[in-house]
Amino acid sequence: MVSLSELATFAGEPLQAYRLVNSKFPPVALFDDVADADAFEVLYQIQALTNPRLNNEVGRLELIPRREIPFGIPGCSYTTAPFTHVNPAGSRFSDGSFGVLYLADSMETALAEVRHHQSLYWSNVPSLNYERFVFRGLSCSFVDAAMKDAAAIAVTDPVYAPDDYTHSRLLGRSVKEAGCPGIRYHSVRMRGSYCWALMTPRPMLSVIQAAHYEMVWNGQVTSVSKISEA
Repeated sequence: MVSLSELATFAGEPLQAYRLVNSKFPPVALFDDVADADAFEVLYQIQALTNPRLNNEVGRLELIPRREIPFGIPGCSYTTAPFTHVNPAGSRFSDGSFGVLYLADSMETALAEVRHHQSLYWSNVPSLNYERFVFRGLSCSFVDAAMKDAAAIAVTDPVYAPDDYTHSRLLGRSVKEAGCPGIRYHSVRMRGSYCWALMTPRPMLSVIQAAHYEMVWNGQVTSVSKISEA
């Protein structure tokens, strides 16, 4: 496996990226209602007195240090959710023990990535003959300071294996343990495009809702269409 130290480090350029999230699960606005960690703690304790479901809605706060949360930015809740609602099944760069914020260089790339993973998931659900899924597109601004360029790794490397995440998870673990904020890498679902895997939400500057998109399932994802503007 390529050593993390062999990869070039980005100096800190402001970048635009894109992401899709399921519209069935809107983010908890609590992170957006405060400007710093101290105010968050006060508001969290107050709301916990009247909302017994708050822990489930906010997620596992112990998984992310408060100093890592970019309080005060637009869409802070969107940036925090992947780190407090961790998929135990894991992802390309995580074994399920920590969260990763995935971003794509265009909405088309984000759609291609999500379409693949939705197809994989719903094909394992028995007797699901028809369904429609609605996603909200997110326009994301961030700075790539101190991130590593894993796009220097050839697309033929096992890190980019389409469905075997063994090597990519080893790389993700090394990035996480090194305290590196994230990596740029080749999109596996849209050749010629790039994605980012952020190990912390700290580099984020803003997340703004864009259009909504619909995916139709008919034994496979048969169509993807924009259904509304922001």
